Amino acid sequence: MFKRIMKGGQKKPSKTDPSDPSPLAPAAAGAAAAPALVVPPPSGTIEPLPLFRDVAVSERQNLFIRKLQICCHVLDFSDTLKSVREKEIKRQTLMELVDFIQSGSGKITETCQEEMIKMVSANVFRCLPPASHENTGQEATDPEEEEPCLEPAWPHLQLVYELLLRYVVSSDTDTKVAKRYIDHSFVLKLLDLFDSEDPREREYLKTILHRVYGKFMVHRPFIRKAINNIFFRFIYETERHSGIGELLEILGSIINGFALPMKEEHKLFLARALLPLHKPKPVGVYHQQLSYCIAQFVEKDYKLADTVIRGLLKYWPVTNCQKEVLFLGELEEVLEATQTAEFQRCMVPLFRQVARCLNSSHFQVRWKLLFIAFSRINTSFFSTFPFLWVFGL
Repeated sequence: MFKRIMKGGQKKPSKTDPSDPSPLAPAAAGAAAAPALVVPPPSGTIEPLPLFRDVAVSERQNLFIRKLQICCHVLDFSDTLKSVREKEIKRQTLMELVDFIQSGSGKITETCQEEMIKMVSANVFRCLPPASHENTGQEATDPEEEEPCLEPAWPHLQLVYELLLRYVVSSDTDTKVAKRYIDHSFVLKLLDLFDSEDPREREYLKTILHRVYGKFMVHRPFIRKAINNIFFRFIYETERHSGIGELLEILGSIINGFALPMKEEHKLFLARALLPLHKPKPVGVYHQQLSYCIAQFVEKDYKLADTVIRGLLKYWPVTNCQKEVLFLGELEEVLEATQTAEFQRCMVPLFRQVARCLNSSHFQVRWKLLFIAFSRINTSFFSTFPFLWVFGL
């Protein structure tokens, strides 16, 4: 029995044993294919690999995979003195990968594309830190006054995002192959990252998602629906999200490309998602982008002016004078694209609100209203009807 126990204890591990700590061996041994599972190298084992120009062209795809596997290792940036050498090696490796994709030195294989998306996922998809008020237990402050929390790992994250962007925009990227890896799950995780407090990260995410929307037509309805869900959660549940402005910038470009006649789903999106975005308290943070999206709808289809104006009146602020000034500026833009027939449908409730603004105790509200009225006295709708409407008479 003792011999059987000893014999069982000396059993060799399986070749597919996931506990095998050697991630580079399969890539180095096989030139045809990469391992199905990328295992990050253990701490302290990151070593520099040869440059692409120093190896034969036939070996560059294998070297590309090995470099990706090194970059799968996520390093701790909370301590600036920790793993300094490994951080620099990874940074240099990421720069080489970006240059390799950008130069178009060779069309990367499907295996390389799969490994690259795995590396991107390992680095960027993470739990975002809680907001400052959630972390300290203090009362939530005005988002416009909060200092953004910058990501300490940005020296690596920036290069990972740059690599993903270069991959998406590359003319060598075949969408039929790429959509297997940039799938709905990947897009959803990208959208989750828009809540990052780091504006640099949100700017990259905005550019990448916009490019994905343009290149992968199959994902377009899904992306619009996912953004719609983020807006619903923000409006009716949390009223806190760092990336509403960036998402609206993407939508502004999307709305500009809507074909006419406009689909019913787009009109519903305007009524159920965009117009209610005027309700949350931090609307001032993203109002410029929101106003642009609303104006785009009216310019595309003038018949939507009545819906938009009534929506603005529905969410018109009662006690917040700064928001009232913003609403008046948006109303001015909408009226520029409004035709007389549409204006007549909503002029009674509109002028009732105008009268209330004229009686406002805040001088900026009165000044803004009079500026709109008198600057267009010869061309606007205010000259079409007696000016007594302004006074509610």
